[in-house]
Amino acid sequence: MLVLNRKVNESLKIGDDIEVKVIAVEGDQVKIGIAAPKHIDIHRQEVYEKITEENQEAMQAPTDWMDLIKNRDNT
Repeated sequence: MLVLNRKVNESLKIGDDIEVKVIAVEGDQVKIGIAAPKHIDIHRQEVYEKITEENQEAMQAPTDWMDLIKNRDNT
């Protein structure tokens, strides 16, 4: 993990297309802005984890549904 110190209005670049800028520091909270191409998804970690979990669950559903349909057609 790369650890950097940045002040308000300073930024860092990730590749050629992504810029992360410190917008404000208020107490123990840091507000950041992220400029990235529209095709790049940006999520808070907890949201990303929930999306991943729901995607895993959704991948199981079609198999279950297909089994139910096959069993219904065979009866």
